[in-house]
Amino acid sequence: MLRISLNWPLDAQSKPSFGRQAFHKIVYQKAPRIVNDDVWTLNTQSSSQWDGLRHFAYQKAQKFYNGVTLDDIHKNDANSVNGIQAWAAKGIVGRGVLLDFHSWRTANKVAYDPFQTGSITLEQLKAVARYQGTEIRFGDILMIRSGYIAAFNQLSTEQAQAYASVVPPPLSGIEQSEDVLQWIWENFAAVSGDQPSFECWPTQREWHLHEILLSGWGCPIGELFNLEELSEHCKKILRWTFFVVSEVCHVPGGVASPPNILAIF
Repeated sequence: MLRISLNWPLDAQSKPSFGRQAFHKIVYQKAPRIVNDDVWTLNTQSSSQWDGLRHFAYQKAQKFYNGVTLDDIHKNDANSVNGIQAWAAKGIVGRGVLLDFHSWRTANKVAYDPFQTGSITLEQLKAVARYQGTEIRFGDILMIRSGYIAAFNQLSTEQAQAYASVVPPPLSGIEQSEDVLQWIWENFAAVSGDQPSFECWPTQREWHLHEILLSGWGCPIGELFNLEELSEHCKKILRWTFFVVSEVCHVPGGVASPPNILAIF
């Protein structure tokens, strides 16, 4: 049995995009004993994360999943409605499928810039599945390797920080279309990718995939998953499906969570 972590380091970005706070760690001695403790401070969306049901509402209706409002969430600190703790109870577990868009588009000389607003189309994703010989099944957990992390790893610290300073950042991601929504609805229990925004950003429509997936359907969205090692192994064994187990942090009322996620072969 082989286990591959899909978790990007919590401190992978010294300056996260969308103006989010960077991860910070303090290690201190519990004097006089030779014992250490540490304190972590993080924005749950500064590295690999699942977006929870408190994250992105229908923007015009101003309603989250099950009609929850912003006031419902903020009226008191003890309120945990739509919190991430609901997913912590059982975890996010199932058959994962990797669509390695980055490898496909490199092999087929398809132009793509993860740092510019642009769309990965449904036709391209279906072409990736055919190229891999991958069968998609109802209830799968979708993972799309756009190539964002591969490209990010080639940036200097100065380049990465300059890019993160642009708010909102231009990002390539999944196209906003009714066909994409229909495809997700008919096939997937959760969706994810390796980029800061699963969908093209800013949106090219009057609506966002985020609001429909999270607030309409209650579908988890994973972002900044580290799919590099997974991609290499899938190409080696010529199989792009695997068992996924993810246990989010048990934080009542949490908005998002590091995924603590493994792909198991």
